[in-house]
Amino acid sequence: MQSPPSESSSTVPPLIPSLAETIRGAWVGLPDLKPLETETDFTSIEGQLEGDDLLIRNELLCCRGIRKIHLELARLGRGLQILHCVWFPDPRFDLPIFGADIVAGPAGVSAAIVDLSPVSTALPLGIETALAGRPCPPFRQVRDLPGWGTIFSPHVCFIRPDGPEEEALFRSRVEDVLAILRAAVLQAACEPTTAASTIRRYEGQLNYCLQQKRNDKTRRVLERAFDASWADRYIEELLFDDPTPLA
Repeated sequence: MQSPPSESSSTVPPLIPSLAETIRGAWVGLPDLKPLETETDFTSIEGQLEGDDLLIRNELLCCRGIRKIHLELARLGRGLQILHCVWFPDPRFDLPIFGADIVAGPAGVSAAIVDLSPVSTALPLGIETALAGRPCPPFRQVRDLPGWGTIFSPHVCFIRPDGPEEEALFRSRVEDVLAILRAAVLQAACEPTTAASTIRRYEGQLNYCLQQKRNDKTRRVLERAFDASWADRYIEELLFDDPTPLA
């Protein structure tokens, strides 16, 4: 049996394992942190795509204020490498969605994105102020957002890093964003399920998931490596599952 993607392999761009460790470090010590149960066939996944092995490993946790922390590492053959991470908040807490993605190939990192995305009309004031106080570095190759990119905040960082120096700057940016979110999680208060603010955040998270599902590239790769039914399950139940309906 094939082993899951290795972060020590020389074929893995350095930014991917270093960013994975940054993310893991950020969740240590969060309140009531625990593993999140998932379907066994989603933990470590193997498939084939045009003769290349597709290997996916998922780590899932939750804590007070965050309904799901998902870190995915994927590898296609000796070429494509992906890191995908989302922290989905519990709608009862006034918290944004953390998202980070890295796409890399033999030529290096082609795309890197990080954001704290609002699930209401705007980011919480404390988070907006903190992000404004830590502006994104002036990267040389800023990428255009997709058409559904209206879900992101004005502070979104979407770039093609220009060499190791900018990769290190991007990791520092992710560290800053996670530090801001971590502080907010530690301080956030739980609001009633029936509160208007909770309902707005619930609906905002539904829209975030809906827009992310419009990324046809992800679906096409999964369909070709597995099948359409499995791809739908993976996207709907793991990648961008809707929050539990409010009682």
